[in-house]
Amino acid sequence: MGRRENDLVSNANPTALLNFIEEVTSKCGKEQDNVLAEILSQNAEVEYLKRHGCPKDKDTFKSKVPIVSYEDLKPDILRIANGDTSPILCAHRITEFFHSSGTSGGVQKLIPTTAESMVKRHLLYSLPLPVISKNIEGVDKGKSLMFLISRIQSTTPGGLLVRPVSTAYYRTHYFMDSARDIYSSPIESIHCFDHFQSIYTQLLCGFYQRHDVVRVGTAFAPTLITVIHFLKEHYKEICRDIATGILSSMIKDQGLRARITDSFMGRPNTELAELIYSACIVGNWEGIIPKIWANAKYVETRVTGSMAQYIPALEYYSGGLPLVSNRYAASEGAFGVNLDPICKPYDEATFTLIPNMAYFEFMPLDSSGTESGSITCHQPVDLANIEIGKEYELLVTTYTGLYRYRVEDVVCPMSIYNSTPQFKFMGRKHMVLSIDVEETTESGLLKAIENVSIILKPFDTMVLEYTSYAHIKTTIPGHYVIYLELLSKKDPRKIELTEEVLEQCCLAMENSLNTLYRRCRGLFKSIGPLEIRVVKNGSFEKLREYAISKGTSLSQYKVPRCLKLLPMVQLMDLGVISTHFSPSFPSWDSSGV
Repeated sequence: MGRRENDLVSNANPTALLNFIEEVTSKCGKEQDNVLAEILSQNAEVEYLKRHGCPKDKDTFKSKVPIVSYEDLKPDILRIANGDTSPILCAHRITEFFHSSGTSGGVQKLIPTTAESMVKRHLLYSLPLPVISKNIEGVDKGKSLMFLISRIQSTTPGGLLVRPVSTAYYRTHYFMDSARDIYSSPIESIHCFDHFQSIYTQLLCGFYQRHDVVRVGTAFAPTLITVIHFLKEHYKEICRDIATGILSSMIKDQGLRARITDSFMGRPNTELAELIYSACIVGNWEGIIPKIWANAKYVETRVTGSMAQYIPALEYYSGGLPLVSNRYAASEGAFGVNLDPICKPYDEATFTLIPNMAYFEFMPLDSSGTESGSITCHQPVDLANIEIGKEYELLVTTYTGLYRYRVEDVVCPMSIYNSTPQFKFMGRKHMVLSIDVEETTESGLLKAIENVSIILKPFDTMVLEYTSYAHIKTTIPGHYVIYLELLSKKDPRKIELTEEVLEQCCLAMENSLNTLYRRCRGLFKSIGPLEIRVVKNGSFEKLREYAISKGTSLSQYKVPRCLKLLPMVQLMDLGVISTHFSPSFPSWDSSGV
């Protein structure tokens, strides 16, 4: 890692961090060339690069080193996991594995990392706050109520740690040295592996420090929805703790219990308890966040890509506070920052890839989301040479041993900042539905859900959650099944929609899908009518619980937009309260429009 990054991480000066952004984005091409040269030099003797001609420069690297997926690297990764300490992928010692959420395909990936790589990750994590402070006054002066959730770690047969990147980061000195000043939650709450005790105590601490809280959020939108549901279920117990000054017996972690008791308990605060209770008991949770945290200036959580469907619910709960998606990161690395954080969260949110974080390449995609036929898979585009408005799959080469690795994220460059492209995150490439020859991407499914939301808006009803699967085993032809959990603003306890309205939702979804789907439905009759299954409230919480029981971290969990596993389908079917089918064929014509 460069001295520049280490100095920035050590000093954490807001002006220096902003100047760093200006510096690296002003010379995108040079920074990228330097990154690749440094990676190739550092890892010149590793086994993987020796297999591919020991590339010393960019041209040789691109001609000799193949574009790969996780499955291509899996044999090498398993060797490291099983205890092989030779330099297979990376010259620096692999210290642990970050595991991906595993929600797209149901299988978690092991991403190798090194102690040195945390410097770059922490640097990128430090950039959003100075940027937001330029746009929203005072956010650097108060506390952050970010619900940070840890997960129990495991080890590989060779003794290396396996955990989510968030859990690993919360245990670095970078995070712990600054956490007390930045966050309202004590380290003991953040490190607690029991999700119930962690969320309960983070809410409790957030209530006691409500006047200091200037931002509220989570890493991903589904976790924030989970926290709000948790508050609905447990606000009475928390208020009782505040009113009596005695911590609930449900908090059994002794270190956590001692910390909360020493810091907050022992002093009954009936005024605060009554305030929280009166805000929650009315049943109308519109604007609940600013009602409790009156000095909150924005809500921080990722609502790009498929998570854009959470925006109506979060806007409902946040009472008009800006929704900020502040950075773009993954298990593979920390990559980009939103330099316009108070933009509209989905339509306008873009991320500027910081050129010294990794070496970036982009696989051009055609309009259907597949590799462009005019450009072969051996000719991806450099960061400095992409075309505005065109969709690409992201490839990364990292300091930790990933070379031309397919992240499977689809991005679209929208503009240029200094000399560096700014991207919109479109979704995951391979999260698709398919019955015949059509492919429905994650972004295509989201567009269909958005059109359903338009139909439901006059009825004061919103889509709270959704997922899907391709039903092909018991019906001929197969058809798409869409599970919807709905929320009525009039009465959150029940949904009152006519059969006609829900059938029109089915048809609107079909008309929103791509041309090939509509032709298969209307011309070839190879796909059956789309089906909506409305599920009772809490069904998606059970889906989350199932994923966590199989190893997914709560902090990383993202609702799978296409169900691949039969137990997940069966779990959703248990919550179905009504089913509805498209009443007619979607529009199509022979020209392919």
